[in-house]
Amino acid sequence: MSKKGLIVITGASSGIGEAAAKAFSQAGHPLLLLARRLDRLEALKLPNTICEKVDVTNLDEIKSAVAKAEKKFGPVDCLVNNAGVMLLGVADTQDPKEWEQMVQVNIMGVLNGIHVVLPGMKERRHGTIIDISSVAGRKTYPNHAVYCGTKFAVHAFTEQIREEASSYDVRFITIAPGAVETELLSHTTSKKIVDDYQEWKTTMGQPLQSEDVANSILFAYQQPQRVCIREIVLCATRQDK
Repeated sequence: MSKKGLIVITGASSGIGEAAAKAFSQAGHPLLLLARRLDRLEALKLPNTICEKVDVTNLDEIKSAVAKAEKKFGPVDCLVNNAGVMLLGVADTQDPKEWEQMVQVNIMGVLNGIHVVLPGMKERRHGTIIDISSVAGRKTYPNHAVYCGTKFAVHAFTEQIREEASSYDVRFITIAPGAVETELLSHTTSKKIVDDYQEWKTTMGQPLQSEDVANSILFAYQQPQRVCIREIVLCATRQDK
């Protein structure tokens, strides 16, 4: 069994999740990496790592993967709830199926992860759950109505569960980045919205890199267990919103 605690990361096949996996691995932690794209997880070739193809909206798949990893590496010390989708549009024209997908992944996917690991953390009176939200969970943006709704939800339930779990010495942390250079925007089907973002990025914006967010995740986790950084909000210096 590894001397350092097991870290579980959802949505670890790219972007923030991939960067967080590399950061925690470099810090010497065993990992359970979850994503739909198993080939991308395995291509990382990180040591002491179990890669599992998991849909975070499927509670049983998460349970099975966590049980497998805990059998090898010991109990989960930290869960990074990173999996998410961003499908932008306006309420009167966007396909409601896209709303459902965001609700299921961005809200239920996070809650599913919490549901699996929190009981054990409370029993051991130790553990950390880090939920990746967004500045879109603090303010609204054009074309982001439902996406903002899902991230406002993450902010709300993370804070409330933090209050409920604090007496068990379990930490809940929200990470709220601004625009990050990831594959997230590629989920959006509107070419105009994508083109407008690319124009903003080249003329006015300076997106964060995934590694910037991963560094914040690791920083918050590495504080003494008695210290809970409840939220980190970060954006690039030149980001104008």
